[in-house]
Amino acid sequence: MARYAVLIDARDLDALTDLFVDDVRVSREERGRPAMKALIDSLVSQFTTSVHFVGAQTLDFVDDDHARGVVYCKAEHEYGEEWIVMAIQYWDRYERRDGRWMFTGRQIKHWYATDMNDRPTGPTKTRWTVSGPESLPQVYESWNRYWASKAD
Repeated sequence: MARYAVLIDARDLDALTDLFVDDVRVSREERGRPAMKALIDSLVSQFTTSVHFVGAQTLDFVDDDHARGVVYCKAEHEYGEEWIVMAIQYWDRYERRDGRWMFTGRQIKHWYATDMNDRPTGPTKTRWTVSGPESLPQVYESWNRYWASKAD
């Protein structure tokens, strides 16, 4: 998990995609590390420099060779004249193959993405749309239930 952050900031796409299983599903039509490398390349080429700080993480074993987890990350991206800061969660799936743990999937979800000088407040907290609209915290049913109970 931490190695992913180091490699994405170093732009070592070969080593980065090697963290994924060789038949990783990239889209409905595409599988494999070459497709993953192309996807990552299209994402990281949009910003010059990045700094990913990995924080809290969970790891739940499904069985001896499969696990899933959630990783918190605070990332900064140099995007033109702006420095975009993002509060992220990665929702990961892992598999052990030949004694080595690798990603089988990684969903990126985030609370906000905005220039460091802009405050991410209000209903639209994403000021940078490279990774799509924010999905946190609304993705948690418990969060929705909590606030729905306050409206009653």
